[in-house]
Parts: sequence; structure tokens; C-alpha cells
Amino acid sequence: MNTAFHPADFKSRLSALLLAMGCTVPVLAQTMPTTDSALAVPPTASPVQATPTPTNPLTFYGFADAYYGYDFNNDNTQDRPGFLYSHDRQNEFTLNNAILGMRYQDDNVRGAIGLHSGSYVTANYAAEDQVFKHIYEAYAGFRPFQKAWLDVGIFGSHIGFESAISKDNWTLTRSLMAENSPYYQAGARLTYEVGLTLTLTGLVLDGWQNLRDNNQAKALGTQIQWKPTEKLLINSSTFYGQEQPQDTTARRRYFHNFYASYTATDRLSLALVFDVGKQQAHRPAGTSGEKYDTWHTGAAYVRYKLADKWTTALRGEYYKAERGVIIGSYSPAVGNPNAFIRGGSLGLDYAPTGNVLVRLEGRVLTAADKVFVETGGNTRSTYTNLTSSIAISF
Repeated sequence: MNTAFHPADFKSRLSALLLAMGCTVPVLAQTMPTTDSALAVPPTASPVQATPTPTNPLTFYGFADAYYGYDFNNDNTQDRPGFLYSHDRQNEFTLNNAILGMRYQDDNVRGAIGLHSGSYVTANYAAEDQVFKHIYEAYAGFRPFQKAWLDVGIFGSHIGFESAISKDNWTLTRSLMAENSPYYQAGARLTYEVGLTLTLTGLVLDGWQNLRDNNQAKALGTQIQWKPTEKLLINSSTFYGQEQPQDTTARRRYFHNFYASYTATDRLSLALVFDVGKQQAHRPAGTSGEKYDTWHTGAAYVRYKLADKWTTALRGEYYKAERGVIIGSYSPAVGNPNAFIRGGSLGLDYAPTGNVLVRLEGRVLTAADKVFVETGGNTRSTYTNLTSSIAISF
């Protein structure tokens, strides 16, 4: 027998389902502004602003990103190169990331819990415990004083121009810098809204991208977001920590992420992103002094609105790392070759409605050495793919 659909009944059933799964913590969005008010994601080109209090303090959100990708001259496998974590499967219809969550926020208290699954989770959370890897976010917070929030738990990274939510990024696939810097973090963050144009954040974290700490040391982070004009947003994020397991030699890691986005016209937007990091390197026996492996990476974005529902985006990027640090190995061995990869992507987006986005993107990467495996097991210096996606959110 057919019955009418009632949104109130759906929300009641969804809430009951989440509570049955153990989600009893009050919830809400992250502190940073977002391009989509329905999703808790790090900012891209959205303005810095004070966190508003919603009319209804308890809300629900969801997101699903289904995709099909194809790699040219692949090595007869569905896996894309190991340093790609989002949309990392090829010649396969699959799900990159599906998120279901709820959030709570009033004038003084807030919290969030969200669960996720997909190929992105399988690839990027491979080192996490099974009990944690399907947690997209889970934190609780309150106002210790006016204009400030203190949150503790699991939340999106304070680093980077791109996030795990594909529809909020200018390009479908992630840049090399985004794929090889944190998507998520666990710890405590204190956010202070200086004004409508400036937000300051300080963090104490379990590590670079760890839901469970792998040593007794804690990492530190900062973020400054400044919007001096309606068209310009500037971000500076830092990280410092000791990222090696407890039973290995300590290696300090320093990192800085910078990006600026500019809305030139109603149709044209531009962005520049630059990362630089240094990690204490292995010293052979008998040597003295400190040695660091250094990596730096940059990207430039151009996004243009072709028509009411059509947008195109172009990205150029590079990634250069001594001994392949981070992109090849978090702890490279003495003698590892340097990594230098350049590339570009061009995408076309179609938004038939406000909560659906259809995307197609072509991408080319070129390395200084033959690091990409092709059909027959041979290696080559060029990698090319196509990726398509349909994403929906509520």
C-alpha cells in the first residue's frame, strides 16, 4: 500500500537510526565558514564571518559522491597511483564518499557527529582502527568566552584549500598537495572570531592525520583567515609535530600552507596555493648536525561560470620533494630519489539543481622519472585520466 512521504517522519527515523548506532553526542558544523551551509567542510573561497546561530539548533546533513574514472595505459588494475586517495579507483562504478550526520548549535554549545564510507575512506583511513575509520567528524564544543569556540574531538583539517567534500572544491579531483596533507584531525581547537573579516584558530592535535596518536608527543597548529575585501580571502595555516611512532627515532616536522582566492567578477574566480614543509631526516651513523628533507608544492586555479548552470575550472600544479618525503614515504630512507611531478586538469561542471552537481574532468601528470606503471608492468613518466562524478547533498 502506498503512503505519503512526510519530511518530519524521515528526520525522526534518521535521528533514531543515528542514536541506535551510538551517536549520542550533540552535533553541528565546523567553525570555519563553508561554501555549502548544509555541510561541515573546511572553507574554500567563502568569506570569513562570525558563526551564526541557526533557527533550529538540531539539523541533519548528508552527501554522496558516485563516480567513474578511466586511466589511460593503466597496469590492468582498478587502483590509481598510491599517492591519490580521493576518486582513487578506475574503470569501476563506485562511491567516493557518502556522509550522513547531524549537528547541534545554540548560542553557547555545539557539537557534531557524522559517519562516512566509500573508496576515499578505504584509501585514506587505511592505517586507522576499524572502530574509528568510518567517523567523518565527532566533536563537542562550547563558548569559553564571547566570540570564541573550544571544540574537542574529530574534525576536518585546518590545512588546505580543498576538503573531502568534492562538490565544495573548485576541481573534481584533488591536487597533489591536498592528497598529501591532512584531510582530518583529532584534538582540540580554539577559534576566536576577531570580527567579520578575521578569524584566528589554535590547535593541539594527536598528529598530522591521526585519529589515534602513534607516540607520546602532541602536535601544534595555527590558522589565520582574513578577508580584507569582499573579493579577497587570505589563509595561513601551520603545523609542528613529531610524527614518527614511539619506538622509532623522533623526527620533527614543520609545515606551512598558504592560499589566496580572489573573485575577479561575477563569473571569474582565481586562487593561488603554496605549501612548504621540512622533516628531520635520517642521519647515517657517525654523522653530526641536523639534516632535513624539504618538500614544496604549488597550484593555480581559474574558475569561470559559462552560464547559469555551467562552470569550468582549470588547475596547474607541481610537487617537489627531497627523497620523495610525504608523497613517496613519510620516512624516506637514505638514497631515496627525489620526486618532481607537474600536471594540469580541466573540468566541466553542470548543476541541474542547487543540491546536485555533475562533473567531468581530464587530468595529466608528468614526472621527472618514470614513476607511473602502465600496461605490461612497464613504467612511464606521464599519467593521464578522466573522472566523472554525480554528487548530491542535503
